[in-house]
Amino acid sequence: MNLVNTAVGLGVANTLTQGMFNSNLMDFFTGNRDGQYVAGSDGAGRLTLPELLGRGSIKFGGNYGSGGATLTSTIKDNLEKNMFSIVGGVILIPVVAKVATKLLRKPVLTPVNRIIKMTGLDVKV
Repeated sequence: MNLVNTAVGLGVANTLTQGMFNSNLMDFFTGNRDGQYVAGSDGAGRLTLPELLGRGSIKFGGNYGSGGATLTSTIKDNLEKNMFSIVGGVILIPVVAKVATKLLRKPVLTPVNRIIKMTGLDVKV
């Protein structure tokens, strides 16, 4: 398992959920907001997976966000508002990770990988 690739994947996934659903990756899967479960009850263009599956104050296929918007219109509005941040995150996160790993390969990453290998773990940085 490569930790850098995992971090890049999580960063891109977080960018996509933030852009499409207005919730970070953890909140999207759990339905939480500020530590409280509020799936479907916040009345905003913020969507979560429990809300999409019909858990919460609205049922599957119901109204999302404020003003009785549909799921499609809510996602479309979120995409229009966050298009530049989505494109920037999806493109820049992998590029920055690749440049950083190239720059840090010899002075930092190679010794760390040797130490991890000596512990017997099958993980690379």
